[in-house]
Amino acid sequence: MKVGVVTFPGTLDAQSTERAVELAGNEPVALWHGDADLKGVDAVILPGGASHGNYVRPGALAALSPIMEAIAKAAVQGMPVLGIGNGFQILCEANLLPGAFVSNQDGAYISRAMQFKVSNDSVWTREYEDDEVVTLPLRTANGLFVAAPEVIDELEESGRVVLRFEDDPTGSANAIAGIRNEAGNVVGLTASVDHAVEAGFGPATADTLRGGTDGLKVFTSVRAQ
Repeated sequence: MKVGVVTFPGTLDAQSTERAVELAGNEPVALWHGDADLKGVDAVILPGGASHGNYVRPGALAALSPIMEAIAKAAVQGMPVLGIGNGFQILCEANLLPGAFVSNQDGAYISRAMQFKVSNDSVWTREYEDDEVVTLPLRTANGLFVAAPEVIDELEESGRVVLRFEDDPTGSANAIAGIRNEAGNVVGLTASVDHAVEAGFGPATADTLRGGTDGLKVFTSVRAQ
């Protein structure tokens, strides 16, 4: 399976995302934000970082890139699309997912491993047990998810929250850390799942110092579709 990994100016995690794609047994394909060609990929990932320096709003300028129009068309046709961190913010700004992001409630940058609860009701999370608690890195200054109350209600009622903080430091509505579209093929995750895929390089867990690999199932889930 070919998985496109998009680089925007300010993207930080393209290489770690490509590594995660490889570890899951898929073939990473580098995509550039200024191109509209998806190069025949079967899925697309928007990695984390600070696209365009997060000027205006996180992800706002990246959402206007030529490649986003191609991704939007492919998503409507069922292509799996994943946004990680800033990639999640880009998906919201491009109206592929609802809501938006603002600065964390205390204004501080957060960089630490945290526990999250996963729903397996999406193309990108299907290999998890439903309500499985996982340890993943959180690396963000703008992780506070906001949306109109009726949007939050709809996300909850339709089961479209796929990742939730166990102990939310951001202040996000309903502790939301990941959502999907109605079809389940477009997913945004606040946690840096690409940094929890390889033993020795992942977050600390109760059993190991840097052995956490709870993010790997995100990348193997899409292969199993």
